[in-house]
Amino acid sequence: MGRVSSLMTVGRRSMMNSQTGLHTVGHNIANKETEGYSRQRTETYANGAQGSGRRRIGMGATAAVVRRVNNPYLEKQIGNESSELATAQGRQQGLSRLEQIYNEQTVEGFNSSLTSFFNSFRELSTNPESMPRRTAVRAAAETLVNDFHNINSQLSEVSGDINSQLQISVHDLNSMTEEIAKLNNQIQEIELTGGWANDERDRREHLLKKVGEIVDIKWAEGEDSSVTVSTAKDALLVVGGVANHVDAVPTPAREGKNEGDYDIVYYHHDYAEPLVLTDRIEGGKLGGLLSVRRNELSGMKHDMDNLAFTIAKEVNGMHAKGFNAYNQTGVSFFDPMASANGAAEYLSLNSDIKVDSARIAVGRDPNRPGDNRVAIEIAELQYGKPVFGGTLTLDEFYNGMVGALGIKTQAANRQAEVQSNIVNQLNNVRESISGVSLDEEAAKMIEMQKHFDAAARLIRTADEVLETVINIKRY
Repeated sequence: MGRVSSLMTVGRRSMMNSQTGLHTVGHNIANKETEGYSRQRTETYANGAQGSGRRRIGMGATAAVVRRVNNPYLEKQIGNESSELATAQGRQQGLSRLEQIYNEQTVEGFNSSLTSFFNSFRELSTNPESMPRRTAVRAAAETLVNDFHNINSQLSEVSGDINSQLQISVHDLNSMTEEIAKLNNQIQEIELTGGWANDERDRREHLLKKVGEIVDIKWAEGEDSSVTVSTAKDALLVVGGVANHVDAVPTPAREGKNEGDYDIVYYHHDYAEPLVLTDRIEGGKLGGLLSVRRNELSGMKHDMDNLAFTIAKEVNGMHAKGFNAYNQTGVSFFDPMASANGAAEYLSLNSDIKVDSARIAVGRDPNRPGDNRVAIEIAELQYGKPVFGGTLTLDEFYNGMVGALGIKTQAANRQAEVQSNIVNQLNNVRESISGVSLDEEAAKMIEMQKHFDAAARLIRTADEVLETVINIKRY
């Protein structure tokens, strides 16, 4: 009788194991599209045999644990490469915005306005007494001034867009670090009681990758199963069940940053002064965007200011030495500026010339009809006279500035493409290890169903045997 009941126990355990396996298969199928999910498998082990000597009889199997199929080293590698990809994409996004401002291929850009301005002086030099050509010079100058203002405005818009993205990214970062801290507590509670926090670990690893896509981080898991997360320059974001917040706030201007642009600050203590992290962030989306703002965007604004100031200074110096149609001299063509700071924004045409184009100086001497020397000198500024430290002409300076931006944008596009391929390859490897295959799960489901049917048949057989034994006395 004991052996028959043991047989029923083996069948019951086998049915329970099959049921656990079916639940696991169903869980895998339901999470086929869940980002970061690792497929799970039910692991069983044989129960201890009963009896002694040569008659030790096995007692079936028990479902020991439901474990996820996961390679932690691959997960960390994917996280690192995804952070590099986000950095490259952040730079690509910022540089592409800047490149669109200086697009000279599909529209008439700033270079066209600059050339038209100096060409108008060349045309004026061929007929110095012509009022229509003086008017054309004034119109070309106003177009050039407007283009300087437009480019300065567009550069400010790019800066504002970066500020907006910093705010959004910081909000997402704080939300994810808070969830990581909660998951630390949940994983500790589950695993301290001997369980396996499969889904919680998957979610935490996924969030760590997402945090790494925002900012470059370091993280490590302690013996208590919780992870400690910090920025690459050691600002602690998550410690156990506590998340420290960061924020994006407008701050005063400094080198590489305009007035009112946002800094990333870190609140490591309620009563301590916030720590500025902006210059410490080098990776993730924030690192890419801040790099563009600190280097290329700031550099383009500085170069445009320098170009506007130099044009105004050089043209004014030549124009003031000449004589206009009223035999007046000493008249500035542009309103003078004290420094290059903000020159692209504040550049403006002399108000007297705006009203009367006859005040444009063309000749070097008074009462000399046909004198065109001032117009020729100004026209030669574009190509002939080096003005930036005596090394570059205006045309060379501008073309060099735009060319350097194009090279950097091309390099950023190439880097983003290469890094994307690396991440895709690693994700394909992860999918082959941890991903859910519906065909495989369907086969596993059929297998578990057959196990369940076989276990049920075993119980029926044991029941029939037991009924036969009970009814022996009747025969």
